[in-house]
Amino acid sequence: MPGLDEIFAKASAGCRPWPRVQVSRAEWEALGAELAAGRLVLMGLWGEAGAVSMALLDEGTARLAIATCPCPEGRFASIARLHPPAARLERTVRDLYGLEPEGAPDARAWLDHGRWGVRHPLGTGAPAAAQGEAYAFLPAEGEGLHQIPVGPVHAGIIEPGHFRFSAYGETVVRLEQRLGYVHKGIERLMQGRDPAAAARLAARYSGDSTVAYGVAFCRAVEAAQSVAVPERAHALRGLMAELERLANHLGDIGAICNDAAFALMLAHCGALREQVLRTAARAFGHRLMMDVTVPGGVARDLAADGAAAIRALVQRVRAAFPALVELYDNTASLQDRTVGTGVARPDFVQQFGAGGFVGRASGRGFDARRNLPYAPYDRLPFDVPVRRDADVNARVWIRIREVEESLGLLVRLLDTLPGGAFAAELPGRGAGEGVAVVEGFRGDVLAFVALDSDGRVRRAHMRDPSWFQWPLLEAAIEGNIVADFPLCNKSFNCSYSGVDL
Repeated sequence: MPGLDEIFAKASAGCRPWPRVQVSRAEWEALGAELAAGRLVLMGLWGEAGAVSMALLDEGTARLAIATCPCPEGRFASIARLHPPAARLERTVRDLYGLEPEGAPDARAWLDHGRWGVRHPLGTGAPAAAQGEAYAFLPAEGEGLHQIPVGPVHAGIIEPGHFRFSAYGETVVRLEQRLGYVHKGIERLMQGRDPAAAARLAARYSGDSTVAYGVAFCRAVEAAQSVAVPERAHALRGLMAELERLANHLGDIGAICNDAAFALMLAHCGALREQVLRTAARAFGHRLMMDVTVPGGVARDLAADGAAAIRALVQRVRAAFPALVELYDNTASLQDRTVGTGVARPDFVQQFGAGGFVGRASGRGFDARRNLPYAPYDRLPFDVPVRRDADVNARVWIRIREVEESLGLLVRLLDTLPGGAFAAELPGRGAGEGVAVVEGFRGDVLAFVALDSDGRVRRAHMRDPSWFQWPLLEAAIEGNIVADFPLCNKSFNCSYSGVDL
């Protein structure tokens, strides 16, 4: 079976910093076998007119490459028939481009709910077929089973998603998700735009990860055009990324405890999260730091009092957070709900290449900041916490440890903040391709950008970590009671928007 050495020996320098190479159908299938054997990790799979691509990672050597297989007849060999994590990605390719995965184990649509004016809008744009039968959820058979439909509209201010439970009494036997209700057409919107305009769209894939998406997209553009980003810009991006991670982890810790009926943690963590957001606004001009990352660097420098504000924030969180951690750890009723609940099996996590707190709570220590290092993290010491108990409690503790690490990283970044420019000029014209992997608070965000000769976006694809985490939630809830689903769901905190495209 050929691996990366054999397949990518013929790679050209057209894509940076990792290669993209055209492969035959036989080579494509051989790479699928490598994925199935666990020797490679699937980082993404997407389509374009007449071709399908997948990003592959060799964790042992920290090498990443993109394989592209032509589809002259609109068909390609299904990877999902060998490697289940590819299933939803292939369904998305078919919905958007009309490319048919031959031998796919699941022929149902994913993004296309029968409501669009056209079929596969990024492909031929053929007229939409008449709305067919209701979505065929996978069956669960057994005496006494009943179904519980939840969503797509929920009680909270969250995006829509449907969850279909098959239960025996209160015990969940099967869960199946249906997403894609807020399809944005974002990949079509990015086509033909200049990188600066496309970066604004990239920052809106998933709003709670706007910094991670912005950095990933901009790094891909900068790689495509060989742009040297100033060191100060890298450091400022790092500050924003850690503030984003800190705000989300604090919010999640409180929300998980709230779903276990312990609202006190929600109140205190929510207050700390609000302080992070206010500090971000003071330092970078926006609570979520949206649109501050731009191709070439950052749109604005750190505010005059920004460093002092961030240092003061670190002191406040360090003063308040240990007592909250102790409260979480010593509240028996809370531990009773989180310990042993919603176990994400380590073998499933490894198979799906799940990252972030989902992966690290189940023994997979992948962190793009360390495993595929990029500035400014390539010059900073930090720890990547890993646990193996794999339950809700483990995912809480990974967040706790990452809060502590982010506080340390903020201080280190301020202590070593370079001077000089905070942005570089882009060449404006020139074709090229770039790929980047950035560690968001949920896990690794992948960006692939192809620019045409005018320097405009020909194709851009971004992959949220939730693509490989949502299916694990389905497995983790099995055998738990229905009432523990909100707890499990929040401990995963997958993005709806990030997978709706």
